[in-house]
Amino acid sequence: MDSIPLSTLFIALIILLILSAYFSGSETGLLSVNRYRMRFLAEKGHKGAQKTEKLLKKTDKLLSLILICNNLANISASAIATIIGMRLYGDAGVAIATGALTFFMLVFAEIYPKTIAAIYPEKVAFFSSHILTLIMKIFSPLVFLMNLIIKGLIKISGLKIEHKNHSLSPEELRSIVNESGKFIPSAHQEMLLSILDLEEVTVDDIMVPRNDIAGIDIDDDWKAIMRQLNHAAHSRVVLYKGNMDENVLGILRVREAYRLMLDKNEFSKETLVRAADEVYFIPESTVLTAQLLNFRNNKERIGLVVDEYGDIKGLVTLEDILEEIVGEFTTSTTPSIEDEIVPQSDGSVIIDGSANIRDINKLFDWNLNTDEVRTFNGFILEYLEEIPEEGTVCEINNLQITILDVSDNMVKQAKVVKL
Repeated sequence: MDSIPLSTLFIALIILLILSAYFSGSETGLLSVNRYRMRFLAEKGHKGAQKTEKLLKKTDKLLSLILICNNLANISASAIATIIGMRLYGDAGVAIATGALTFFMLVFAEIYPKTIAAIYPEKVAFFSSHILTLIMKIFSPLVFLMNLIIKGLIKISGLKIEHKNHSLSPEELRSIVNESGKFIPSAHQEMLLSILDLEEVTVDDIMVPRNDIAGIDIDDDWKAIMRQLNHAAHSRVVLYKGNMDENVLGILRVREAYRLMLDKNEFSKETLVRAADEVYFIPESTVLTAQLLNFRNNKERIGLVVDEYGDIKGLVTLEDILEEIVGEFTTSTTPSIEDEIVPQSDGSVIIDGSANIRDINKLFDWNLNTDEVRTFNGFILEYLEEIPEEGTVCEINNLQITILDVSDNMVKQAKVVKL
């Protein structure tokens, strides 16, 4: 070593510091890169992304390689710095070289390159992947040996190696959508979030209640049936005999009934029943994502929701599920949330008892409990445990609720003030 010129030792030291900085930055860049964007670029044919993805598939080998190379560079730099220090300052040069090398190593070989790599992870990762792929082939036997030793030590320690799952959870995906900012319009953000929420909502939460189902009793007189068909508010009506819960005959398309009317000789109760489609039943606990697929697979657009005893609880349509994603359609004949909730000039709101609790929570961010009830009337009755009289005032969930109208054993309207 004494025969090597100082200039050569300084050049070697600088090269080793550069190598140390490269491996430190590469580690940060490769581990900080957005894996989903990297996968997208790899599928588009980006060479750097393809090599980066290949390296990250075996993170243990990649880290072993970087740490081996980085430590070789650091140890070699330390040895050369010690030699330079001793040549220049004698025995005191060891302490001087240690202090100076520690400073330069921290600033120029650790903090600075890792900061740059954290700011520009893609550029660093894609550039480094070309060099690291070549180095991996050279050092593969050493990397294999090191991994073998590490796995042995982990096994002796009684620890288990768990393979990390890089797929996104619904909560993580929801956070990404929320933070997408200018890249996704707010309307599209709401739609994406609504799709994620479908997994947490059942048909029982969005169905038309049993009392609101448009149905025709085939035992009614012919004039009453004709009057109901001519004034039908929906494109389909339920046909039943005597009692809807006990004897549903089918679901009649009103357009088909109008077509049958053209042939007055054959237009009768029997032809109406024959023209009705078979009823499609849906369990009340079915989540919306599953039901959306069921509608598609069964080529259905409407179904009756039944409870565990087979009793009819309500009706749900494909349109109802789609409205959960895109919002209410302007052509909908059912009351909209704007019709059921009317803001007042004094800051209070008048809410219909039939208003959906989930819609109210979305509109006002009130977080009312929806576990047991689905309407505002049900929410009030569950709290009071009795049917209130008009004028009753109660306080629930920091809301002052004044009962305005009670009929048919239910709260029809209430005035609500946020306290």
